[in-house]
Amino acid sequence: MTNVLLIIHLFVTIALIGIVLIQRSEGGGLGIGSSQGMGAFMGGRGTANLLTRTTAILGTAFFVLSLTLALLNRGVVNGGHSLLDTTDAKPAAAAPAVPAAPKGPVVPTN
Repeated sequence: MTNVLLIIHLFVTIALIGIVLIQRSEGGGLGIGSSQGMGAFMGGRGTANLLTRTTAILGTAFFVLSLTLALLNRGVVNGGHSLLDTTDAKPAAAAPAVPAAPKGPVVPTN
């Protein structure tokens, strides 16, 4: 369940970053959120309302997912686990032994 929530959290985070970057700030921002490319679909005001509402929804989802993940892992302190550590992974096979180097001076043979 934690893995599913983390994947959803990742998608919400990426979407939230994208929506924030699209919005027009007072200085113009990236300018992607302007209604110039939207044609007759929405005016400038409608686009701003849509982006504001989407940001609020994604921000709330981010907050709720963060709290949920924190509550799921609250009992794990020092003996915690990492998603990168897997318990069912088999240990790597031992590497073949490398022959030891000779202990005396090496004399070239012709």
